Amino acid sequence: MPSVAVIDYGMGNLHSIAKALQHADSGSQVLVSSDPEAIRRADRVVFPGVGAIRDCMSALHGSGLAEVIREVAADKPLLGVCLGMQALLTDSEENGGVACLGLLPGHVRRFADDLRDDNGNVLKIPHMGWNRVEQKPHPLWKNIPDRSRFYFVHSYYAVPDDARHTAATADYPQTFTCALADGNLFAVQFHPEKSQTVGLQLLQNFLAWDGTV
Repeated sequence: MPSVAVIDYGMGNLHSIAKALQHADSGSQVLVSSDPEAIRRADRVVFPGVGAIRDCMSALHGSGLAEVIREVAADKPLLGVCLGMQALLTDSEENGGVACLGLLPGHVRRFADDLRDDNGNVLKIPHMGWNRVEQKPHPLWKNIPDRSRFYFVHSYYAVPDDARHTAATADYPQTFTCALADGNLFAVQFHPEKSQTVGLQLLQNFLAWDGTV
């Protein structure tokens, strides 16, 4: 039975994403764990997260899980979600500037406070709710129509150094990267576990993915 480990470092609604993974493929063994060996043994790894990047990185370093993520990212399919996506980059400007894992070269920036839509209406921060996602070719978009809506909750967004790592974009109101991909790594800013049918399809695609493009 294929296995997937959801990394538990004390941040994020792990029950929600674990339940969604199990629903996406009842034949997979889903394990929520902070045990480095259990994570290393899993066939695939999900790195979720919500909250502040400073707390995230402190928890990862304090538990030794930062190094575990770097290890599994070398050869296993790895899915980063929300804060887990941001933590894969080089650094974030949140909390006055925080060094991240550096697995994907790039930076995390905050949305400007004066964002307005085309009609001049003020856009709230955080960006919260459903938004269309424009895909770039990748196996994890299989059977998901382009410009499908996914659910977002975030005030910060990824700016990759290499545009080839952008796997999808959304607009708020300017275009920003909302999914990243590099080899066996895939990461999304939105929450697939809250995105109904298309979110479950993405998780199903991940659980069937061998890490190649």
